Amino acid sequence: MITVAIAEDHISLSDGLKLFLEQDPIIRVLYATSNGTEMMQRIENSLPDVVLTDISMPDMNGIELCKAIKKLRPTTKVIALSMFDNTGAIKDMLDAGADGYALKSSPLIHLRQAVKDVYEGKVYFDEHMTAQLEEIKSFKVKKNILSRSERDILISIARGLSSQDIAEERGTAISTVNKHRKNMIQKLGLSGKGELQQYAQEQHGHSN
Repeated sequence: MITVAIAEDHISLSDGLKLFLEQDPIIRVLYATSNGTEMMQRIENSLPDVVLTDISMPDMNGIELCKAIKKLRPTTKVIALSMFDNTGAIKDMLDAGADGYALKSSPLIHLRQAVKDVYEGKVYFDEHMTAQLEEIKSFKVKKNILSRSERDILISIARGLSSQDIAEERGTAISTVNKHRKNMIQKLGLSGKGELQQYAQEQHGHSN
């Protein structure tokens, strides 16, 4: 028996997915929650084999939830269930430890197969994501160019924070943040602050 939990703030989708998955005799949905915080509370008492999670949720998004689940029990499988099919969203979930990535627009039969695949130790990606997966190779090269601090600041830029806001949040000087901005622009081959903002939104805007 494969036990499953669903974190999805669209109740109709969550209910439909639960009903469909439980038509398979080897799958049992333990519970469904509307946000990541509630999911972690439930998981403390009953750990499922597979967690299906939306990326954009209130309180705790899917990326944060995936990290928390993997820290609690690395063997629990996590599948990102999202409308996002861009490179940044895929990359962030993979970095968080996700075992699969499925689109909400996919037929339910594909999502059921995703559950079975990751349970068996395979990695699942939606068949419509070939182009995005190819882009990840290029994206990871760029990611490795940036320092940890630069990557964190890039995420803050995607959240719409100013240099002053970022400096206060990180407890550092605004000149340090601006220096990181200039370094990122140079490393990524961008032309200025506007392109850096656009790049940050493209890669991390989904995690807000």
